[in-house]
Order: sequence, then structure tokens, then C-alpha cells
Amino acid sequence: MRSPEAAPVLPSVDVLGVRINVLDMDQTLDVLDRWIIEGHREYVCVTGVHGVMESRRDETLRQIHNGAGLVTADGMPLVWWSRLQGWRHAHRVYGPDLLLACCERSMTTGYRHFFYGGGDGVADLLARRLSRRFPGLAVAGTYTPPFGPLTPQEDEDLVTLINDAGPDVVWVGLSTPKQEYWMAQHVGRLQAPALIGVGAAFDFHAGLKPQAPRWMQNSGLEWLFRLGTEPRRLWKRYLINNPAFLWLALREFSRGAPSGEPPRAATPPVPARPQEGGSVA
Repeated sequence: MRSPEAAPVLPSVDVLGVRINVLDMDQTLDVLDRWIIEGHREYVCVTGVHGVMESRRDETLRQIHNGAGLVTADGMPLVWWSRLQGWRHAHRVYGPDLLLACCERSMTTGYRHFFYGGGDGVADLLARRLSRRFPGLAVAGTYTPPFGPLTPQEDEDLVTLINDAGPDVVWVGLSTPKQEYWMAQHVGRLQAPALIGVGAAFDFHAGLKPQAPRWMQNSGLEWLFRLGTEPRRLWKRYLINNPAFLWLALREFSRGAPSGEPPRAATPPVPARPQEGGSVA
């Protein structure tokens, strides 16, 4: 169950029906601090164009986003949307950067981290590399799920494993929408105050996939870099979703994009979806 104490209302914008919070990295870390200190149980959707477009096709996924404790703008198009709505201070809170920033803050707070997801051995490799980068980082544990869905007993054993490890943050490295479904299914069962879906951050920080140069990230061209590195896997995501998003955005702003925000929804019971390892977002 979520903490009964009401959380401060965070500003957000409605991006094609998905609530995106308007905040920067430091504010995001402050929210995580409060959840951990006060014993909340929440999940964070780190969302870009792909997540928004998938949510338009999948009503349950949209409700999962709008029921999250926090939804950050993972891509520059969502930042630009927020700024056009008057939120000039809107910033990108990119999943791989959030992972590093939270680990760095943990050097003073002592927060414990659990890494769930990735392909075979990726979570372990990620934990080792992060431990070298942040000496003394408290790694509570790692788990790489099998390719196919877990049985009910295996899932129950996983919940026990994570709860016994006592993490403050569970990092979820699956692709969208698998990681969002997993977090919504487990937020009420795991005792960790924060579950955070960061997709490809596992492969990036494990050294298995290259990241786009910072200038491409800041100019909204990271998708082009990723398409160039994984064309067969990502062509549909970028060559279909991106133009569709642009068309919908132009249509919304031509008739006046909604200035308000969809209310945070109570996350409905989430049907089971396949849980598998392998490549992340």
C-alpha cells in the first residue's frame, strides 16, 4: 500500500494524455529522498516519445503512467512541449543520468540499490562497474529475469528475494512497456520506496552499448544515433512513432494544446504481461 500521507503536488503537463512532471534532476532526487525517508512505495516512469505513443495504443499503459509517483521527461520533445506550455524551467531527466546522479547522492545518504533486468549477466556487470565508479556504493542485489514469463511461484520468490535484500531503490532495466507493467504489478508487493524504470541505462552503463554524444542528446537527435546503432531493432520505434508524434503535436498546438494536466490516476489492477530478459529499451 502507498503511504497515506499526501505528497506535495508536482507541476505537470498533459502530453497526448500522459502526465509528464515538470522538474529537473535535483528536484527528482529530492522527491526520491522524501519517498525513502517517509517510507513511501512509488514507481517512476522515465518516458519519451516512445512511451507516450505506446500509451496512446494501450489504455492500461496510459493509466500506469498516470498512476506513477513521478513521470519524467526522458526525451527533449517532451521538454520542448513543457516549455511551450509556459514551463521555461523544464529540463530533461534522462534515465541513464538519473541512475548515475542517484548513485552519486547515495555516497552521502547510504541508499541501497537493487538492479533488476537486462540480458544474462548484465545486471551483475552493471553493479560491478557502478561500484568501481562509486566506491562504497551499497548494492543490495541483482537479478536477471529469464526470457519467458515467471511462474507465480517464481515471481513470489523474486519478491521475497528483493524484500529480504532491503533496497531503497529498485532499478528496472527492461524495455517499454515491460518495465512499466512490471513496476505497476510489484509496487504494492515490494517494500522498496522507489522503483525506477530506466531501460537501456543498464546496457549503457555496463559498457555494452554506446551512448549518443551529449550534443545529440541535448538537441533531440539521440534517436538518430540509436537508430544508426540498432536499425533492425529500432526502425519501427523511431521511423513510425516519431513522425506520428510530430503530427499529433502540431495538431494539438494548432488548436491550443491543453494547458492543464490529467489528474494522477489510481493505478488499476494490472494484467500480467510477459516478463523477460534480453535487450532493454
